[in-house]
Amino acid sequence: MKALSPAEFASLMDRLGPFEPGPRLAVAVSGGADSLAATLLAAHWAHEHRGRVVALTVDHRLRPNSTAEAGQVGQWLANHGIEHHILPWLGDKPTSDIQGRARAARYALLEQYCRQAGILHLLLAHHRDDQAETFLLRLARGSGVDGLSAMTAIRHGAHMRWLRPLLTVPKARLLATLRHWDQDWVDDPSNLDPRHARVRLRLLSETLAAEGLEPARLAQTAHALALAGDALDRMVADALVEWGHIHPAGFAWVHCDAWDRLPEDVALRLLVRLLCCHGGEELPPRLERSQGLLRRLRHGQGGTLSGCRVVVLAGRALFCREAGRMAEPVPAEPGAEILWDGRFRAALPLSAPPGLRLGGLGPQGWGKVVKAMGRKALPDIPATVRATLPVLMDEDGVFAAPHLGYNRSDHWQTASPWLWPAPRRPLTEIAHCLV
Repeated sequence: MKALSPAEFASLMDRLGPFEPGPRLAVAVSGGADSLAATLLAAHWAHEHRGRVVALTVDHRLRPNSTAEAGQVGQWLANHGIEHHILPWLGDKPTSDIQGRARAARYALLEQYCRQAGILHLLLAHHRDDQAETFLLRLARGSGVDGLSAMTAIRHGAHMRWLRPLLTVPKARLLATLRHWDQDWVDDPSNLDPRHARVRLRLLSETLAAEGLEPARLAQTAHALALAGDALDRMVADALVEWGHIHPAGFAWVHCDAWDRLPEDVALRLLVRLLCCHGGEELPPRLERSQGLLRRLRHGQGGTLSGCRVVVLAGRALFCREAGRMAEPVPAEPGAEILWDGRFRAALPLSAPPGLRLGGLGPQGWGKVVKAMGRKALPDIPATVRATLPVLMDEDGVFAAPHLGYNRSDHWQTASPWLWPAPRRPLTEIAHCLV
């Protein structure tokens, strides 16, 4: 297997553009062969485009020698003139679902660094073999079309893009690339630990390939399903316009006839999108649970799933945050930008008073706003939704409730909105919900 050339890598990057002049690019590098090869190739690409690369290593501190390995990665990259930073995962470590929680912590640290540094593009080194393993893992979980289409080359976050240019490249070519540059790498022992499902699948790779399930074939299948998913996405968007109404206060209405009249897969995808958007949770619902809720909706019944409450009222299904699952209030200082409850982002003006917190209105807060403004002066917000409305609070209670038009202080006014919806999985761009 031959090395991946800089010219081939440049062609892969061209598909992910456009990029700004002199692009700044971060690369997540663990020290393994895949990410080291990606870092070296990305550094060459950035140099050719008069940009620069910064390599980021998350030290999970789950193994005694992880910090030393991260330092070794820095030394290797320094030999190539590549800037490198170590991001430690501090605090107590989990005792269950270690890989999943470590992955979530890794992505959070990477995103935080890029946001603070003003970097718009973060490159991940997932390759064709990873794509095939992800397909098999999701197949074992009973995933639908979105889940089986596996990883995408571009994922848009709130502040940056996550790029995977190597999804069509076999791991063997990345190994060959490092050998070509005479670059060593770190072998993580957890990648050989059969307690992890991905490792067990990896150990079966030769057996699966003998039956025709080699990585190239599996990756092709994932790509074909991704194309089918794109077509379904367009149908879901049309269905949402025809049957639904989205409110900026964090809830939605859908006419109940939609669940019977839409094709099964379109109805299910629409349901999952609404759950993901309004539930505010980290993970989407599993396929079988979403199917169960769809059956109940077709019989005029609601339920709760993935932090979202669904209530059927007068021929319409109301989707809103489950009040008991809301996040606790968080500090909201002047000039701060805050993400709250997986649903909203606030950017407080410098004129805001100190000591505020952003949280849910709650039933007591609703009562105080009604008392202050009068019921007739308030917009028509469903009773189920009211407690979940985002508000600013101080030691005296509700300070400002933008969706109710309430502001206790006449001295604090802002001409531009300071609060807007920012769901973890927005309606307009949800990839791989059914996992």
